[in-house]
Amino acid sequence: DPLSDLNPDITYDINHAASVRLARLAKEAGVARFLYSSSCSSYGQAGDALVDETADLRPITAYAISKVRVEHDVTQMADDRFSPTFLRNATAYGVSPRLRFDLVLNNLVAWAYAQGRVYIKSDGTPWRPIVHIEDISRAFIAALEASEDVVFNEAFNVGQTAHNYQIRDLAEIVAGVVPGCKIEFADGAGPDTRSYRVSFEKIRRKLPAFRP
Repeated sequence: DPLSDLNPDITYDINHAASVRLARLAKEAGVARFLYSSSCSSYGQAGDALVDETADLRPITAYAISKVRVEHDVTQMADDRFSPTFLRNATAYGVSPRLRFDLVLNNLVAWAYAQGRVYIKSDGTPWRPIVHIEDISRAFIAALEASEDVVFNEAFNVGQTAHNYQIRDLAEIVAGVVPGCKIEFADGAGPDTRSYRVSFEKIRRKLPAFRP
């Protein structure tokens, strides 16, 4: 999100235009299944209510807006030769070869480990669902192996309903795990307009092979 704030046009070029182009080229090349890595950030300002895949999409940032635009455009390419599926991932966490520290839980852990403080940049009230990177991978495999009629032009939230947390709850968890750190709020920290609690019952119900 900070990068997209700096230059929204680059975000739209890569995350929207290039993603749609990739889908179009895949279809022209005869690719039958197309899985798109979307995001629960598409729900944006959902507030405290639990939202599922039928909820209105209310993206706030250029990143989230680009995800919604790709879903809209690629949905229209679906036909008997091309089956797109949209996996709306919760906020990822966990170790990876190219570790991202801009993701909320990874970021809180990094601050705690490096600085001895769990540094919260909002008032701690926004809701976020989180999902381990290994579970995102499991979801993609499950969708690829599922019968096409189950996933054809469908969106699935990827995560677990029990893993919706307010930012302050995540901070408490980190403070309880990383020794010798304390929770600290940024000066002037206020509520974040990005707040969403997400239901993951659809993927649990329709893709039983997905076992997070």
